[in-house]
Amino acid sequence: MTLLSVVSQNLVTDNVSVVEGDTAIISCRVKNNDDSVIQLLNPNRQTIYFRDMRPLKDSRFQLVNFSDNELRVSLSNVSLSDEGRYVCQLYTDPPQEAYADITVLIPPGNPIIEARDEVLSEGNETEMTCSAMSSKPAAAIRWMKGDKELPGKPKVELTYDKMYTVTSRLSFTVNKEDDGMPVICIVDHPAVKDFRAQKYLEVQYKPEVKIVVAFPQGLTREGENLELTCQAKGKPQPHRVKWLKVDDDVPSHAVVTGDDLFIENLNKSYNGTYRCVASNTLGESFDDYILYVYDAPTTTPSPTTAIITTTSITTTSTSSPRANQDSRAGEGAPRTVDHAVIGGVVAVVVFAMLCLLIVLGRYFARHKGTYFTHEAKGADDAADADTAIINAEGGHTNSDEKKEYYI
Repeated sequence: MTLLSVVSQNLVTDNVSVVEGDTAIISCRVKNNDDSVIQLLNPNRQTIYFRDMRPLKDSRFQLVNFSDNELRVSLSNVSLSDEGRYVCQLYTDPPQEAYADITVLIPPGNPIIEARDEVLSEGNETEMTCSAMSSKPAAAIRWMKGDKELPGKPKVELTYDKMYTVTSRLSFTVNKEDDGMPVICIVDHPAVKDFRAQKYLEVQYKPEVKIVVAFPQGLTREGENLELTCQAKGKPQPHRVKWLKVDDDVPSHAVVTGDDLFIENLNKSYNGTYRCVASNTLGESFDDYILYVYDAPTTTPSPTTAIITTTSITTTSTSSPRANQDSRAGEGAPRTVDHAVIGGVVAVVVFAMLCLLIVLGRYFARHKGTYFTHEAKGADDAADADTAIINAEGGHTNSDEKKEYYI
């Protein structure tokens, strides 16, 4: 019940909104009473209460409170016929009146959702209607799909008994994510709260297909096995899964078990695109897997060590028994050249040659050569050139040794 105050000079009352079947309270209040009489009249101006006496025979009216300043009356089991303007009257000169309007609220019946299509197909448009019947005032209808609000198109009709029927129409396109999604019709009305109805969507869609590699986890190499699993989901569930090889035949010894494809002892002739096809009543879908078979793994040559002297270079190779076993096992198979190892050996040889040149240079620097020259001591004191030559030829025996060094 809702009250709205109405003031008329010294007399105060309230408008009342009440749900059908509930109880309404009508209050006539006097601010400053001078012992004047208070009475309550119905919309037909029949006296309901005069002071604390009830002339009207309707027992649904009961006295709640009477004093010099207030006359309060209750009306139980309110019906639509009770709606109207009630009069609070104070016998003064001149008489004073205040008016209390009683509005009867009638809640709508349970909302009804109707769908044009019970089972929907992905990508199609559907239509739903929701009706809220026989209410007063007219109800408002909102639509929700999951947690998203959708706009509807309402239509309001006034019936012969002054009631309102509201119908809202909703149109939207469905996709596979809408399968199992609730569509909710929410009715807003002052007489009720959280009044709603809902319907779950059933959407059919073509299969979704995905190929998963069960084995191997890494590269597919010659001699290994391959196992593929086809995961297909749709509504209705795919009734058939088919494996094929695009532009070629599936290897004769390939094994198909349910949704799985198994190929053992792979070789390069099996390269190609393998396709898984799943279908249901709405159509078919597929997923592709491109197979490329790599060479079988080969043994990598073990790292080599070089022993280098100043006169010769001797290379010895060490390898583990396991490596030897792998090498023997790979005889006749193509081998790959390890350029990194060859480059390492060349670098070691160049470095050794440089070291050898440095050592030889330092050796000759430390061992110096000595030789003698004989110059004539008396040549410098000769009076003429002839005498100097004679003195020089005979003076070798007395000359000192002079040393010259060659590096």
